[in-house]
Amino acid sequence: MGVSTNPPLGQTPSQTVGPYFAYGLTPGQYLYPYRSLFDGTLADPRTPGTPILIVGQVLDGESRPIDDAMIEISQADSAGVRIRSPDDVAASGFRGFGRVGTGTDRERRFVFRTIKPGQVEPRLAPFVDVLVFMRGLLSHAYTRLYFDDEAAANDRDPVLASVPPQRRDTLIARREPAPGAIVYRFDIRMQGPQETVFFDV
Repeated sequence: MGVSTNPPLGQTPSQTVGPYFAYGLTPGQYLYPYRSLFDGTLADPRTPGTPILIVGQVLDGESRPIDDAMIEISQADSAGVRIRSPDDVAASGFRGFGRVGTGTDRERRFVFRTIKPGQVEPRLAPFVDVLVFMRGLLSHAYTRLYFDDEAAANDRDPVLASVPPQRRDTLIARREPAPGAIVYRFDIRMQGPQETVFFDV
């Protein structure tokens, strides 16, 4: 029996180009007859904490909304604790993870219904982890969302402090007036002078 001369197989690169989001990851949003494992709702009415909406667009270098991006978010609950098991979800109604595409919203937005996260550690400001998938990216882009009404905590946060001062605003979600809801606006700019800060993790 001969010895194989084929090189060992390695991990293939992450691939986000192609029509995979619609029927593979967000089928319910696009009305495919499959169940979405995750959507834009992270909390139900019984979840402890302050209900909020996170709303935004993914924008290209000319500030045009991108209509085929997919956004995933992950966050702690209102006490600053991450979900660790299905039992945690069943007990609180909080999933801690959400996923939406931008292609079905009339304004090409992403919208997440969640609760405002607590501080994971005393030195860290409340934050939401954000992943961006879209055409042209062979690997996702990672960023964070902070809240503009947490100024004192933001000033102490070591991750924000590692970002040049003139670029920190790209990580801050702005609270907007809205009837009957607390809305934070967070636009993600993929290019241009106001490009969102992305982290190499």
